[in-house]
Amino acid sequence: MKEVKAKEIRQRVRKEPLKNQGLPFNALNYLLFAVGVGVIIIGYIALAQPPADGFMSLTVAPILLVLGYCVIIPVAILYQKKKAIESTNGRGQ
Repeated sequence: MKEVKAKEIRQRVRKEPLKNQGLPFNALNYLLFAVGVGVIIIGYIALAQPPADGFMSLTVAPILLVLGYCVIIPVAILYQKKKAIESTNGRGQ
């Protein structure tokens, strides 16, 4: 009995056409990614400023680097428009 159901499920899955979903990112994702890379570059530039124990090197640079790596880049990867989320949920009707 279980084998018959499993075979039916496999056949149904194989018959369903694959949907062309296109590229996962849109222009806003690429813009956010570019902003994140820019913030990271500015963070490294601030880290390289001459007084090694100065305000820029010890305070501003780490904040910019953490902001770029841990906030902006993940947001750029995970962000989707609401219309795209709604159309992928459920049966797509």
